[in-house]
Amino acid sequence: MKLHLNTDAGQLLFTGYGDDHVLINGHRFDAGLLLTTRGVEIAPWAGQNFAALTAAHFEWVAHRELDILLLGTGTRLRFPHPSLTRALVEAQIGLEVMDIGALCRTYNILAAEGRSVGAAVLIEPAAGD
Repeated sequence: MKLHLNTDAGQLLFTGYGDDHVLINGHRFDAGLLLTTRGVEIAPWAGQNFAALTAAHFEWVAHRELDILLLGTGTRLRFPHPSLTRALVEAQIGLEVMDIGALCRTYNILAAEGRSVGAAVLIEPAAGD
């Protein structure tokens, strides 16, 4: 799906997504990442599936200056165990979990509003990879 939003030309936003990728300003990403207004970072969970998420992954995010983290869990909605996200609570970062499409749309709206938001994208490897 392609997304369109009129904003600052220099702002990094999701411009499309599929089951196995996201597009950020037209550039394709096939691995897990964190998008913030400061840029794109390949995430430590890149190449892993949902079951492989650990507390260390959320601790890595907690070191970013964010008010809210949107966690995109792929093509379906899945919630990480609260023990994994404790670092976010301690850093006072709110967590919203959603599928990849909702993540892309919600991030673009919040970023356009100037909010301090991060999008943690989980792109799971295809079966057999």
